[in-house]
Amino acid sequence: QVQLVESGGGLVQPGGSLRLSCTASGLSFNTYTLSWYRQAPGKERALVASITSVGDSTNYADSVKGRFTISRDNAKNTVYLEMNSLKPDDTAVYVCNARRWVLNYWGQGTQVTVSS
Repeated sequence: QVQLVESGGGLVQPGGSLRLSCTASGLSFNTYTLSWYRQAPGKERALVASITSVGDSTNYADSVKGRFTISRDNAKNTVYLEMNSLKPDDTAVYVCNARRWVLNYWGQGTQVTVSS
């Protein structure tokens, strides 16, 4: 059974930082592309960042470029999202995704709230 478990969300002030983690089990972690998506209230789920299976390439939404960094540790079956200079518009549920060909798995998500 595949599981993706996110952690690290919370309440942070504008300009602050958070580090999200997503730990996977039940799959060959180092063969999957890992991504972070987010969904704000009333909005569709949107891709935030992704990283290839061996970590040699990353991709970011324009809105987070230069502020967020995705990374992975295949030895720990974990993908991270380092978020800096957070803005109120970054408030959302952040969800981890693992994808390989037709296989597509999702975590439950972790809430990030940016507010003073």
